[in-house]
Amino acid sequence: MSRSGLASRLYRGEAGLAIVPRRKLWFSICGGLVLLTVLSFVIQGFTLGIEFRGGNEFQVPTSVGTMQRAEEAVHNALADESTPEGPAEVVSSQQVGNGANATYLFRTSPLDQQQATDVRTAVAQELGVPVSDNRVSAAWGAQITQRALIGLVIFLVLVTGYLVLRFELRMAIAAVSGLALDLLLTAGIYSAVGFEVTPSTVVGFLTILGFALYDTVVVFDKIQENTRGITGGSSQTYAEAANLALNQTLMRSINTSVVALLPVGGLLFIGAGLLGAGTLKDLGLVLFVGMGAAFFSSIFFSTPLLVSLKEREPRIRQHTQRVLARRAGGGRDASATRRPARQPGQARPAAETPAEPTAEDAPAPAAEATALAGAAPKVGSRPSGKRSGGARGGRSGGNRPGGKRR
Repeated sequence: MSRSGLASRLYRGEAGLAIVPRRKLWFSICGGLVLLTVLSFVIQGFTLGIEFRGGNEFQVPTSVGTMQRAEEAVHNALADESTPEGPAEVVSSQQVGNGANATYLFRTSPLDQQQATDVRTAVAQELGVPVSDNRVSAAWGAQITQRALIGLVIFLVLVTGYLVLRFELRMAIAAVSGLALDLLLTAGIYSAVGFEVTPSTVVGFLTILGFALYDTVVVFDKIQENTRGITGGSSQTYAEAANLALNQTLMRSINTSVVALLPVGGLLFIGAGLLGAGTLKDLGLVLFVGMGAAFFSSIFFSTPLLVSLKEREPRIRQHTQRVLARRAGGGRDASATRRPARQPGQARPAAETPAEPTAEDAPAPAAEATALAGAAPKVGSRPSGKRSGGARGGRSGGNRPGGKRR
């Protein structure tokens, strides 16, 4: 028989990976990742884009040469300007577009109209090219954030309602918890990398929710199929059925994640990295990290959490105890109504002694049985009160064959 590889066994759901039995390990890993995420929020924070904190944008044609030369010109123009928060400075710089229409985009601290005009004029004179500028208010970013939060709340309410109707409340809680973990891990990596938070970032966060939900629903649907009517038997626990469902859908989850990550990786590494499309890197990073985190959370967090929640139900807990007791008894149903067989010579436990002993459970001693048998009259014999000799003193053996009377 040919040996099957791991990929083949994964595809057939026969790998037997112990994911649910090791849920304490996965919970510990998730807790460590959440702790690192919180530390990143506190120490690193988020680099807010100009749309969220306000500022000015200056676009310089790439025909001036390198980005470093253009950035030095903008720095020199900002040297004499100041803002209420401190000296004016360049917040970020990137190349936008490719080819003849490519430009260098510099974002600075918020400047008033006169300051922006002076900076634009100084940069244009130093580089000898036309420079355009644009002012962005922080109020626009605040509106985007508010609308995104409203959309997120509506999405979670609708998703929770659907999951409760489609599955059950505990599955809805586990799925929404997985979505929250997905968002938290993505935000932590985004904070650690230091990418600017832009409207594209917000759109990316809302996009990964749908992908994470799809992956979780696929796994939960198989779990529901495997655990339907499971309490009616005694051969498999809920945790074992859920772990089997994970193994059966693991290859599908891997294929879905790989197929989704390939174009997103091209958007991030090729579009933003090689081609210099800086406006794509914010969206690309969120989608790439979020989809990877969605695969991890649906397999290693949502399903183990569901099993932990289900095992708190008295019905599931009693079923698990019954299955384990049956296995401990060598495959027999160790119920309270069936008493174990006694070994020869083994005394009956006091709790099992019946109130009224029967002939089978309490046999009479051998000596007593022999005496009773001797005392009982035999069929056809004379009554015990009359002797064969009667009052004349005849002997009991007078009826013996061949006997002579004297």
